[in-house]
Amino acid sequence: MIETDEQLSEFLARLRDAAWVAIDTEADSLHAYPEKLCLIQISIEGADVLIDPLAKLDLAPLWPVLHKHELIFHGADYDLRLLRKNKNFVPTRIFDTMIAARLLGETEFGLTNLVKNFLDVTLDKGPQKADWAKRPLTERMANYARNDTLYLKSLSDILRAKLREAGRLAWVEQSCAQLIVDCGAPPPPDEEPWRIKGSARFPPISLAVLREIWLWREKEAIAGNKPPYFVLSHEIVLSLAEAAGTSRSFAEMIPHHLSPRRKHDLEMALARGMAVAIQEQPKIFRSFSRRPTEVENRRFDQLKKTRDHIATTLKLDPSLIAPKAMLAMLAQDWAKHENQMMPWQRELLLQHKQSQP
Repeated sequence: MIETDEQLSEFLARLRDAAWVAIDTEADSLHAYPEKLCLIQISIEGADVLIDPLAKLDLAPLWPVLHKHELIFHGADYDLRLLRKNKNFVPTRIFDTMIAARLLGETEFGLTNLVKNFLDVTLDKGPQKADWAKRPLTERMANYARNDTLYLKSLSDILRAKLREAGRLAWVEQSCAQLIVDCGAPPPPDEEPWRIKGSARFPPISLAVLREIWLWREKEAIAGNKPPYFVLSHEIVLSLAEAAGTSRSFAEMIPHHLSPRRKHDLEMALARGMAVAIQEQPKIFRSFSRRPTEVENRRFDQLKKTRDHIATTLKLDPSLIAPKAMLAMLAQDWAKHENQMMPWQRELLLQHKQSQP
């Protein structure tokens, strides 16, 4: 485990000249709130190391070195978002073995499955839900973490060869580049994060109560360093808010496991929500979706038929070529939306463009 600046400096001397770099991360999202980066696993030729972001070491020299390499990931989406959010790091190039496997038509594309199928190695699944903020790591946790990168180079070599043979390597390169763009941009600020899934049709009084419950739960989650659902489940939050303005009693819905203090503070939050003046209650957001025309429906059906035929022929998940939402936009206006696809997706579907009515 790299825990000091001296250890990191010694490793960086090797990392700078590495012919390849495989990387993974671990966070404590199941155990803490907000989540934090707890471990960085890096494999290069001749070394499989664990870097401890929770130790008192300066990680600043690491990022420019990683930026110069193509990084081999498996299922990079979460790792990229975690690294951008916690360390403001966005890589230059990546090769994602999960994307590669899916674009080869593999239906079991978890790392454990791929390593077993292509390398005949069985990985230990045990500690994947462990608390990665705990120190010291157990030997089993450390071995599990190293295994996340140990086989990525060998696996990527096999997948690259198969992609070249199938003429699909450019597909993966484009998909990986797009993933960097998607994960590298900070999400737009959410001015009303309390509008959680399941509340879209709530009346204003319920939305006012929901807002107060959400604010109380966030405060408790941060103070207790526990994910919000450990404080109060999503389902109970919605049920309490939905009961506002009805004859249902809040008292019978508040969980018995809450401490007296938390129960009191939740009751105060409910009271604040109920006391919000009508003119200050949150507004209901109503979405007015435009109905497609008959011509657009025919285009959509033809596009879907074309996409599904291509997917069957290539033995791919159809959504990899274009999800239904994209097909709907293309059916409405191909010229306006075609650039939202990657070149390989557009080329596969381009045959339909000529037949649009």
